[in-house]
Amino acid sequence: MFDRLPFRKPPPTVAVIRLQGVISSGPRGPISDQTVAPLIEKAFRKGKPKAVALVINSPGGSPVQSSLIAARVRRLSEEKGIPVVAFVEDVAASGGYWLACAADEIIADESSIVGSIGVIAASFGAHVFLARQGVERRVHTAGQSKSMLDPFRPENPRDVAKLEALLGDIHAAFIDHVKSRRGEKLNPDEPLFEGDVWLARRARELGLIDGIGHLAPMMKERYGDKVRFRVYGPKRGLLQRIGASVFSDTVAAIEERAAYARFGL
Repeated sequence: MFDRLPFRKPPPTVAVIRLQGVISSGPRGPISDQTVAPLIEKAFRKGKPKAVALVINSPGGSPVQSSLIAARVRRLSEEKGIPVVAFVEDVAASGGYWLACAADEIIADESSIVGSIGVIAASFGAHVFLARQGVERRVHTAGQSKSMLDPFRPENPRDVAKLEALLGDIHAAFIDHVKSRRGEKLNPDEPLFEGDVWLARRARELGLIDGIGHLAPMMKERYGDKVRFRVYGPKRGLLQRIGASVFSDTVAAIEERAAYARFGL
């Protein structure tokens, strides 16, 4: 109560934004620009925080959503003059590391997994199965590339070349983002952009992160023991709370579990 008195200086605050899960588009994605934008805006604008902390636990996902969220964080940080510190929990890989690079400083736990600066596209081929079952696939298009990479037809080398070109362009944008944010901190003698991952100590040696530590003790060390934390995270809607979206939530949970499993988590 006394902290609210006009003659008493309020304790410093740190806004904490939790970014956990796979990065995907739409209102139901664990992390998307649509879902986290209101949280990010509020974190920077409410109460004049000393810093904004991004608590990241993500195996990656959509490069577009990663770029949109990171750009929003940078814009608000520069507009408000508020530093941003990323704290990695289990993993900040691929798009998760893209988000971490939006911070001015990246801190991780000793066992955190960091990196995976690469791009992946996965699909399947079922044309042999269909042929064995006597099923004929019929596709009619206007435009020779309209059915590119149709999983029910034999893979076309021309389509593969086009896909690889697209992935290469996205990879280049990812690399540019990392270099623009990490700059001279990166070790120029190591192959950092081949999709590899590292634990925190090695990641620090490579310049991918700045230090090893945890949110509360580090922020208290910088801003004093009385620092307060305002935590911002997505809220579940009424339908989700009463179980009206069980099927879609189950599918999303399976997909997310598979994404984390790539890193042994």
